[in-house]
Amino acid sequence: MRHRPAMLSAWFLVLLLVVVIAWPLILKAANSCGAGGKAFATAYDPDRLSDDSFASPSAQHWCGTDVHGRDLLSRILYGAQVSLLVGAVGAIVSLVIGVLWGAVAGYLGGRWDDAMMRFVDVLYSLPSIIIVIVLITTLEGHIKHFMDTLGSPTLTHSIRLCFLFIGLGAVSWLNMARIVRGQVLSLRHRAFVEASLTLGGGHRHILFRHILPNVLGVVIVYLTLTVPAIVLYESFLSYLGLGIQPPMASWGSLIAEGAGQINTIRVYWWLLAFPGAILISTLLALNFLGDGLREAWDVRGDR
Repeated sequence: MRHRPAMLSAWFLVLLLVVVIAWPLILKAANSCGAGGKAFATAYDPDRLSDDSFASPSAQHWCGTDVHGRDLLSRILYGAQVSLLVGAVGAIVSLVIGVLWGAVAGYLGGRWDDAMMRFVDVLYSLPSIIIVIVLITTLEGHIKHFMDTLGSPTLTHSIRLCFLFIGLGAVSWLNMARIVRGQVLSLRHRAFVEASLTLGGGHRHILFRHILPNVLGVVIVYLTLTVPAIVLYESFLSYLGLGIQPPMASWGSLIAEGAGQINTIRVYWWLLAFPGAILISTLLALNFLGDGLREAWDVRGDR
């Protein structure tokens, strides 16, 4: 509570989530409320093409429109669903892999610890974003072809999103594994662990009932710091054209579209400024929140 940037960031993230979740519901409700409601829903439909292209911010379109006349505010809010979903799911994937890997390595110790952590060191030496790019470019085409043969168009369109979930999560667990391993090493010889062993507790029971609950605070802190990293990765990949594909939108793809409209004749600044501002604000809020949680759960801090 004393960490004001963390509290402000928490309220900002709550407000953002509420708006992102409520906006599609508002459009759906307006679409069933007569002619006026349908006109409102049509004007702010994120996928509706119109002749009002490159309209600057106004009372009707607060963030302007893009090259196809689509309302940019709606595009940003719908893109937030994709970016935040990729960040959340990718962080959960990294959480599961990192916690299990680090906990097992720290608890077993000895040769198992050495072998498992050397594997982590090898992965650290590789550029993680390049691994995801290679994964997408080499495997996506084969899996899409396989899905087409099965006659699953819905799954085919979701392949890229699944690759982002798995790929970004699978390369973001290394820090989590090292942190959890260090915590487990410091806990495995504590008195309560020795007491559980004396009473006949099994290794799985000790690990999941006594050790992992004691590292939960550190895990949650670094989980909040993992989400912005994955969101930034996704935005970078979408900017390169390797992330979310049209007609879906994410903050990275919107920034890429805005950057593509910059020319010497006219600069449509709103196409780049608004998606970039919401991305930067969200990343800062997540990092401030993670810093606040880290200070709150730091046992060495002042109380």
